Amino acid sequence: MFEVSSIGKILIGSGIFLVLMGLVFITAGKIPWVGKLPGDIIIQKENFSFYFPLTTCIILSAILSLAFFLTGRR
Repeated sequence: MFEVSSIGKILIGSGIFLVLMGLVFITAGKIPWVGKLPGDIIIQKENFSFYFPLTTCIILSAILSLAFFLTGRR
């Protein structure tokens, strides 16, 4: 079972995560290079468009991996 203090830490961590994700969604449209890098896949036809930000995903993954590695417990 969970202790009360561990549930409190989980709730605080979840709240911080939600606030950070909200900030990302608010500011993502204001960063001009996000989603428009070379390697991002864009297919447009008459009645169809497909968009997959492959390069953007790889760069964000590398940045997050580095951040988690540097802030991890040792």
